[in-house]
Amino acid sequence: MKIGVIGGGAWGTALAQVAASGGRPVLLWAREEEVVTSINATHENILFLPGVALSPTVRATASLADLAAMDALLVVAPAQHVRAVLTEIAIGDTPLVLCAKGIEANTGLLVGEVAAQVHPRVPIAVLSGPTFAHEVAKGLPTAVTLACADLTLGERLADRLAGPGFRTYASRDVIGAEIGGAVKNVLAIACGVVEGAGLGLNARAALIARGFAEMTRFGAARGGQAETLAGLSGLGDLVLTCSSTNSRNFSLGVGLGQGRPASEMLADRRTVAEGAFTAPVLQAEAIKARVDMPVTDAVCALLSGAPVRDVVRDLLARPLRAEAS
Repeated sequence: MKIGVIGGGAWGTALAQVAASGGRPVLLWAREEEVVTSINATHENILFLPGVALSPTVRATASLADLAAMDALLVVAPAQHVRAVLTEIAIGDTPLVLCAKGIEANTGLLVGEVAAQVHPRVPIAVLSGPTFAHEVAKGLPTAVTLACADLTLGERLADRLAGPGFRTYASRDVIGAEIGGAVKNVLAIACGVVEGAGLGLNARAALIARGFAEMTRFGAARGGQAETLAGLSGLGDLVLTCSSTNSRNFSLGVGLGQGRPASEMLADRRTVAEGAFTAPVLQAEAIKARVDMPVTDAVCALLSGAPVRDVVRDLLARPLRAEAS
């Protein structure tokens, strides 16, 4: 199975490295000419993943048309750009493996729903889980969910991407896998705020637990399965991104907790903190679904410039209730 990768950032490059395991050829598309040049000339993505030696069988291109001959495409463009990228490429019936985590800001659609609008006859899978790109690229042990409504295709894709340090667990719950990846980005910002404001480890642990409750409620409302949200693409990814400055969303939250304006930090970034785009649309979708998501509401307030002390005070002043409610 010939694999193409759409997106030349750190995560796309790491997945290309995974797919090239055993010397298999992989073609990666990148919009940045310097990425294409550095991968082809030096086997390194100097711009987004410096210091990681890539397999010589990873080749880069600046032309989406070159991916037409692939048997499957990993779509690793940021969530807000997936529609535009997929509109640019004619893919026939080539399966798409969606690797972006987020909700489209203008529509409230999950990435899989966006892909289904653009290419309604194409099989769609979702790859999600606790993954830092630099660790994956270096071959450190990693486990992910690969969800596909067609379980046979999902198992084929999972088997093709699996490697000695990269375990892929097949699932049929595409919605659950997507929701876990989208919601955890917002919750990671909240946990970063706890760190930046010096609120302590007790607060972070409580926030992860209550945030997971929000994720589970929203997932159920959108048709996701609780078992998926309690697995790698939900709880697993949540724990990882809520505990490390390697997470772009957590780092954004740290800055917010220290009192820095969101606009200033987002303007400084070459890479995307997807949770900043997801938070307001997640809040709007939760209101439509009548799902209570106070941590998400708090993140939206912080991104809009509300003082940390006021947001924390309001969260702690919420009425007490039974934990499982």
